[in-house]
Amino acid sequence: MKYLLTILALQWSVQVFADDFEDFSEFDDESEQVEVRDVDPWINFNKRMFAFNETLDRYVLKPIAFKYATVVPDSVDIGITNFFRNFQEPMVVANDILQLKIRQAAADSARFVVNTLLGFFGIFDVATHFGLNRHEEDFGQTLGYWGVGAGPYVVWPFVGPSTLRDSIGSGVEFSTIYYAPYLDPLFLAIYPKSRVAYYATFALRTIDARAGLLAAEGLITGDKYIFIRSAYLQRREYLVNDGLDSDPFASEDFSDAPSAAENKGNSNDVFDQFPEFE
Repeated sequence: MKYLLTILALQWSVQVFADDFEDFSEFDDESEQVEVRDVDPWINFNKRMFAFNETLDRYVLKPIAFKYATVVPDSVDIGITNFFRNFQEPMVVANDILQLKIRQAAADSARFVVNTLLGFFGIFDVATHFGLNRHEEDFGQTLGYWGVGAGPYVVWPFVGPSTLRDSIGSGVEFSTIYYAPYLDPLFLAIYPKSRVAYYATFALRTIDARAGLLAAEGLITGDKYIFIRSAYLQRREYLVNDGLDSDPFASEDFSDAPSAAENKGNSNDVFDQFPEFE
């Protein structure tokens, strides 16, 4: 029986990816068809995963995030966001070093120490007031820094938008944190001592990130799938190039984007952030 299920799953996967090369009738211009084939060759698979994620978001994540944004005071919400960002700093420093950005690695290390000691484990962003601004670096950006191409666009269930390069980067980071947990102090402190506490913390991080998008949703125009694909790819290109290209979605780095609390109740805020971009 299990072999039959395996064969059926393989047939479905092959059919999904084969379908992606058969029908681009939604695009009238031949050059646009070629561009989409290059950027998004697995478009049918991606749209299925996008629809799955949208359903999950509509009936689970968004209602919880809305309730969270309504109940949690602004100051507490900002503190929670800062707390989780602070514990991402060691991984940022590691990627600074891999990209030979030694001065930035020193600044990001100092930022982590200052916010951890003086900011009560990062709840208060003291370091920014000292001129130690937050940077975004991950292993996908490190691969891009050393010339690895982005590869095809792909949408993963539960995870959201990515590229082949960023998917590899995320896999490497997850594996690294598991075997070198000091790169994620929160992981080191909670897991495996209390798996329940770790998963609860992960859930809170996810809800906090989703709540930050509530005010920006009204700014999405046209086809939502195409809008998010374009936004993700341009944003990642901007980060890989260290902001040398103009960022079409923010007047300043997303690292300075307002939190959920700052966006709460203001539907006219600039489209600053998608959780999938992080």
